[in-house]
Amino acid sequence: MRKPNVLKDKSFAFALKIVSLYKTLQNEYKEFVLSKQVLRSGTAIGAMIRESENAASLKDFLNKLTIALKEADETQYWLELLFQSNYIPDAAYKSLHEDCSELISILVASVKTVKEKVI
Repeated sequence: MRKPNVLKDKSFAFALKIVSLYKTLQNEYKEFVLSKQVLRSGTAIGAMIRESENAASLKDFLNKLTIALKEADETQYWLELLFQSNYIPDAAYKSLHEDCSELISILVASVKTVKEKVI
């Protein structure tokens, strides 16, 4: 039985929601540019977190978490842009924004903790 990893689980669940959003944007709105941007950054968060599990060193681990944080921040930007340009309904935006904000908070805390160990 695997040990629970909240960050890994939440980022994967978020990636699934982003894939669903991407499909909706492509199929219902015929939006092809912004949808690919949010898909790329929104799924990269979990990919970098997954990569961090096999980091070669503590510095490598920190680097991968920092990249995941940057991707989460970028995803927040694309979500805000899609919402403000009326591609995402209010309820969907609030849910995605809340999930992304939670990931950012966890990543900020994780990066801070690891930095204290590295420095």
